[in-house]
Amino acid sequence: MDNIKSAVKEEMEEKLNFNCETGNYHTFCPISCVAWLYQKIQDSFFLVIGTKTCGYFLQNALGVMIFAEPRYAMAELEEGDISAQLSDFEELKRLCLQIKRDRNPSVIFWIGTCTTEIIKMDLEGIAPKLEAEIKLPIVVARANGLDYAFTQGEDTVLAALAQRSNQIAITAKDDVGAKVFNQSLSSDHPPLILFGSIPDSVVNQLVFELNKQGVSVSGWLPSKRYSELPIINEGNFVCGVNPYLSRTATTLMRRKKCKLIGAPFPIGPDGTRAWIEKICKVLNIEPQGLDERENEIWKNLQDYINLIENKSVFFMGDNLLEISLARFLIKAGMVVFEIGIPYMDKRYQGAELQLLQQTCKEKKIPIPIIIEKPDNYNQVDRIREIRPDLVITGMAHANPLEARGINTKWSVEFTFAQIHGFTNAIEVLELVTRPLRRNQNLEKLGSQHYTDLR
Repeated sequence: MDNIKSAVKEEMEEKLNFNCETGNYHTFCPISCVAWLYQKIQDSFFLVIGTKTCGYFLQNALGVMIFAEPRYAMAELEEGDISAQLSDFEELKRLCLQIKRDRNPSVIFWIGTCTTEIIKMDLEGIAPKLEAEIKLPIVVARANGLDYAFTQGEDTVLAALAQRSNQIAITAKDDVGAKVFNQSLSSDHPPLILFGSIPDSVVNQLVFELNKQGVSVSGWLPSKRYSELPIINEGNFVCGVNPYLSRTATTLMRRKKCKLIGAPFPIGPDGTRAWIEKICKVLNIEPQGLDERENEIWKNLQDYINLIENKSVFFMGDNLLEISLARFLIKAGMVVFEIGIPYMDKRYQGAELQLLQQTCKEKKIPIPIIIEKPDNYNQVDRIREIRPDLVITGMAHANPLEARGINTKWSVEFTFAQIHGFTNAIEVLELVTRPLRRNQNLEKLGSQHYTDLR
């Protein structure tokens, strides 16, 4: 009987445990994708179409220096717009002509908000007519908080870009500036296009790691310039670097007939190695030296691992990076009680989920429960009961939890930090250990323990 119970327990532990509490999206607004996309696509201009609330959010969340002149702006909807007393076409035309005259971008992105959804504003219908009239590409992306979580704003923008990529190659006004990755590296495999917005330095690191394996990268979505976006043809291989780009992956497969390489995401040494291995496997390339490369990184992380080993962490869910981060932290020795995530695409994250299972099996620990659209009230009750060493959460819940003696870390920090690739794994552990190191420093000073239970 004991053997049967043990076998049943092992089988239960090996299976992924999903739940859905159908809570609201307690996440950062998806229009915040403008913060990193306008910097990534350097010849772009982002026009967010929304209300004063959207403007206040952008002003406070993104921060604006007086002399910075950021390449984004608000098209503020007023009473005349909402009541259809003004012409949407004429108002947007006036703004776009002003942007073209003052900034001369290669492309204007219209970012739709909750209000444009509610009043049924036909941005997709207006854009082609206005684009033909002002002779400037206009890309429409919906990034409203009703349908999308925090980082999914980027997903809608990249999906819209993917549909227009081949048009860009023909109509781009600066064809001289177009570049192709690794022209000096002869390619013996079909074109490989990577997608996901990450800093140029991280792009270079990942491309360098693939080049060492003999893999040539034909292009990146998005590129630094609108005119440099890759030509995407049927049969091309595509692979994502972020777990929240399922819509982009679907667009590339269905609209462009590309072949998606379903790989874990390059977050942490284990994830980066698995990402490279899967790409090499699909392209029939034998990877070389990845064992030594991964072990070298783990050795460099040992001081951080000593701090977090056997410490517990709870993910409330905010930016859709939760599965990848949890897998890496489990590998590093932490105990994950729960993984909350606003949206879960099991097909796109299938390889990541398999690696999570494999990691838990290697560490001989149960697979943490994964809760989609978690109810925050229920989560707070569970946090009070199990009292984890760290809660990774959105900004709205950080201070209340800290006041109750719970260490927290803002999940938004992982979105803006450079966490991809071998060398940036240390950035993840730097963020995770900061609250723990803070407490140690306070103890050394002889002050009351910061998380003293009250």
